[in-house]
This record gives sequence, structure tokens and C-alpha cells, in this order.
Amino acid sequence: MLFDSIVYGPIRSRRLGVSLGVNLMPTTAKLCTFDCVYCECGWNQPVSHPQLPTREQVRAALEYQLSTLDVQPDVITFSGNGEPTLHPDFLGIIQDTCALRDQYCPHAKVSVLSNSTQLGRKDVVEALLLCDNRILKLDSAIDTTMQLIDKPVNQHLTVAQIVQWLSLFEGNFTLQTCFLRGEYEGRVIDNTTPEELSAWYQIVDILHPKQVMIYVIDRATPLQTLSKVPADEMEAIAAPLREKGIDVIVSA
Repeated sequence: MLFDSIVYGPIRSRRLGVSLGVNLMPTTAKLCTFDCVYCECGWNQPVSHPQLPTREQVRAALEYQLSTLDVQPDVITFSGNGEPTLHPDFLGIIQDTCALRDQYCPHAKVSVLSNSTQLGRKDVVEALLLCDNRILKLDSAIDTTMQLIDKPVNQHLTVAQIVQWLSLFEGNFTLQTCFLRGEYEGRVIDNTTPEELSAWYQIVDILHPKQVMIYVIDRATPLQTLSKVPADEMEAIAAPLREKGIDVIVSA
């Protein structure tokens, strides 16, 4: 499923409420630093000269939608066909979005769903600090599992590197994890095992995010062997964190 416009919706999000989406990637193909086995946009496709919307085009499209909507959104969400922080003008676009939000829907939150791979860029960190919700991915605390589930384009990427970047926010972010099971190229995928959860809990303790968001696959995935983790198991995963006073959202 690809989004065919810069601004889409509003749609009702399981986790965010009434969300007006913003897509900074091409409308004809996914462009991402991950190639997650569960991504609703499908697999990455080779794009020789990706056409990204300009900062001006994003501002114009967003202003048009905000000025004509009958119902104000709860949130303006950057997601779309890949990793939004890849856009070279990401900082400027976030600055424009915050200004438009203040003008047209001051109660709405500006949110970014990111896979955390661009947090080594100062401009990306600066932009995310302007947002109300920084929703940052970590699907496994174990390198081999992260590589298997997320299939990073940079095969040298490690969990330790992601954790180091996430620590820059001093807990002022939402940690997002998709729990799933399945098989890929003869290898078992399961980030709900005791070993996986123990390592993941340790990372949560280190980062101490203000919120943890855990969810299961909800739409068609490019890999057909994946299965949902049952709702009762998701609640069991959340329980130890809630006992420590951490706000946990479960979408199962």
C-alpha cells in the first residue's frame, strides 16, 4: 500500500487518533533505510532518481488541507512511503508544519514515525526536538534479530548505535516496537522469546522513554509467513513496564 499524495487523510490511527498524514517520499515507490518484513508499503524498489516533494510543495499541500478540513486532526503525522527523515529539507518542513499547526489547528500534535536510522544527523535531531511526538523504532535489542526483521540498507548498523542515538533525547520520546512471529528464508522470526524480551527490557531501562508503544501487524505484509502475536501476550509483555510506572500503549 503506497500513499499517492503528499498529504493524506485524515485517517483514524490505532495509536494516535484522527491523523492527517504527510508523505515526504516518492508517491510511486517506497524509499527507506529499512526494508522491514512487515512493512505495509511492501519491499523497497530500486529508484534511480527519486522524486521527493519540495519544501514549498509540502507547505502548500498541508496548508490547503488544514484550511479546508471540516474536522480538525488530533495529530499531523509524518510517515508515508518510507523514512521521512531522509528528506534533505526535513528540518525546514517541520518548522513550516509547526507554524501551520499553530495557525490552523493549535491543539493538534506534530508527530514523526521514524526508524531511528538518521539520528546521527544534527538537523534531524533538531527537527525532532521541535515535534510533540517523536515515535522512534527499535524492533529488537539483539542485532541478528534486528537485521532479520528490519533488513537495514546499512548492514553494519547495530542496536548499540541506535541506542546511543536514542539516548540523545534523554527519555523524551516514544519507543515503538512491533512484535511478530514468522519465517524468512528458512530462519525463524520471533522477537517475543524470553531471550528477546529480556534484552529489550534492559534497553527500555537504559533509555527510560516517556512512553512505549507496542503493536502487532494489522495490514497486509510483503512477507506472507508472518503472524500476529495474541492480544493477551501483548498485554503480558507490557505488564512489567507498567509495574515500573512506564506508560505503555498496546495495539493488538
